[in-house]
Amino acid sequence: MSKPLLQLAALGLVGLSLWKLGAFFFIPLLFLALKIALVVGIVLFAVWLFKRNDKKGTSDSETGSA
Repeated sequence: MSKPLLQLAALGLVGLSLWKLGAFFFIPLLFLALKIALVVGIVLFAVWLFKRNDKKGTSDSETGSA
């Protein structure tokens, strides 16, 4: 009766230690990846926005001069 209980306790201890290690290492890496993705997304949005405004400006000037 005590052997399955000790196995369950050992499994819980191993799971808890793996959870703590994962929280220590992987959560900061996840937040770093999210920050990088946010910065890349903002840069791509800015490039798209400026290109869209540039195309509107050239089409307006072409129709105005014709």
